[in-house]
Amino acid sequence: MPLPPELDPAAVERWRSSSGAVVDLLAQARELGGVSAVRLGPRPTVLVTAPGAVQHVLAHHPDRYVKRSHRARVLVGDGVLSATGEPWKRQRRLLQTQFTGAGIRRYEQRIAGAARRAADHWAKCARTGTPTDVGEDMRFFALDTIWRSLTGHPLDETTNRELAAVEAVGAALPTTPSASTDAAELRAVVAADLARIDAVAEQAIAAARRGEAGPEGPGLLRVLVDAGKSCPEYTDQLIRDELVTLLAAGHETTAKTLSWLYLLLDRHPEARHWALGAGAAGSPERERAIRALVSETLRLYPAAWLIPRHATEDDAIAGYRVAAGTDIFVCPYLTHRDPALWPEPEQFDPERFTTADEERRSSRHGAYYPFGIGARACLGAQFAMREMTVLLEHLLPAFTPSFHAVPTSAVFGITVRPDGPTPATITLNPDDS
Repeated sequence: MPLPPELDPAAVERWRSSSGAVVDLLAQARELGGVSAVRLGPRPTVLVTAPGAVQHVLAHHPDRYVKRSHRARVLVGDGVLSATGEPWKRQRRLLQTQFTGAGIRRYEQRIAGAARRAADHWAKCARTGTPTDVGEDMRFFALDTIWRSLTGHPLDETTNRELAAVEAVGAALPTTPSASTDAAELRAVVAADLARIDAVAEQAIAAARRGEAGPEGPGLLRVLVDAGKSCPEYTDQLIRDELVTLLAAGHETTAKTLSWLYLLLDRHPEARHWALGAGAAGSPERERAIRALVSETLRLYPAAWLIPRHATEDDAIAGYRVAAGTDIFVCPYLTHRDPALWPEPEQFDPERFTTADEERRSSRHGAYYPFGIGARACLGAQFAMREMTVLLEHLLPAFTPSFHAVPTSAVFGITVRPDGPTPATITLNPDDS
């Protein structure tokens, strides 16, 4: 049986000569095919976007294509996002029950409380004519939701101000996993912000150890603290790392998705009317339509736009040889915009997701994976979908933001985000609930 072919060496040269800018890089990638040899740093790299190859790497062979570390390790330490091997398995088992099915229902009232608070803020802005920044409001909502879920306390202004350091650290992280960044130098640059985050974490952990429940009852942080009583690996440092991981991963992707959604609705107001017209307030039909808005936003701007893996052994992906030691970049952003998979892929069309199993079907085929797929798929995907749906059930019928300025492009970092602020005036809608 002949060996699979090598990947196109000409493609490697084209990537070597590129400027390294991610937008240019993605534009070139569209020409290279679903499995492409590239070079982004010192090691050979393979970019994967074809659905079958995506499934091969993420779902079918997670033992061959492993997560070595994470760009955000300086922030999240050994939390579940960056952990590998047996520690990752233990950490994921502990957290998994909190973010699926009955676990999410425990936090339903906390999600609703954060959504009502966001709606009250927009109602006040509408009454007074006070401008607001939609992206900042989405960030506050998402952070409020995860803070309530972790501690039982609504987010207060002091904590909100201190945890802005999470975004500051995120902005300093390398754009791609292979970008050369000295860890000690990076840590020095963000030392002050890390100290602010650590102080918040230390206070929250101490309160949980004292058994101090918030007004909404004990939170997920109590689960982590209790784990330390029977599992020696749950040291103070690991509990801190898990707390910061949940804070960072639990709010930033949600906030960016909601920001993109409102920018898309500004260009496509008919999509809002379509969703609200799908059924009465609280009906399954309306909930399904609102989820479709979110799902289509995540298609265009996936929560994780680039998923890095590392080949531990020689293998073949879609018929191409891949040597052990190769870095693999799986790119949902490109898969989701492939015209062979998605008709008019640049068009915002939430009706793509109107059938109840469309997300599941596309995920099974490797064509849609905004939260990843396989063993390391995002732990909080269901939680994120639920909180976004609940917020939009509160906001969509009642308010429309009119943007004063609209970002013109995307910035690719740990997440993909609008390239500027999103100031807006909030208008109260006629009752079309």
